[in-house]
Amino acid sequence: MPRYVDGFVLVVPKKNLEAYKKLAKKASKVWIDHGALDYVECVGDTLNTEGGLPFAKLVKKKPSEVVVFSWITYRSKKSRDATLKKVMADSRLDGMDMNDMPFDMKKMSYGGFIPVVDVSAK
Repeated sequence: MPRYVDGFVLVVPKKNLEAYKKLAKKASKVWIDHGALDYVECVGDTLNTEGGLPFAKLVKKKPSEVVVFSWITYRSKKSRDATLKKVMADSRLDGMDMNDMPFDMKKMSYGGFIPVVDVSAK
């Protein structure tokens, strides 16, 4: 069975980037402890690209914001579902207020993906 990937694109105000990184580090430990294979968070660097729709335009990024692209990899969709169930019950995430995130939840895009090509350099 192929791996499964949760992918995210979101916008973080620059003034909240350190708070976002702190939240992401905490979350990464929880996800990995409960079965995720990889947890990656990336801040946009080269976003004014030629051709296609640049990420900055896609999310209507303001000059005071950064784009974050992230993904979490699992052994399978079944593993992802089990991991999410454990993550949501983990007390390390207690007190996390979904209405008080360091980013705009309305500008976040998320989805689950089935890899069609999965090659890693060793």
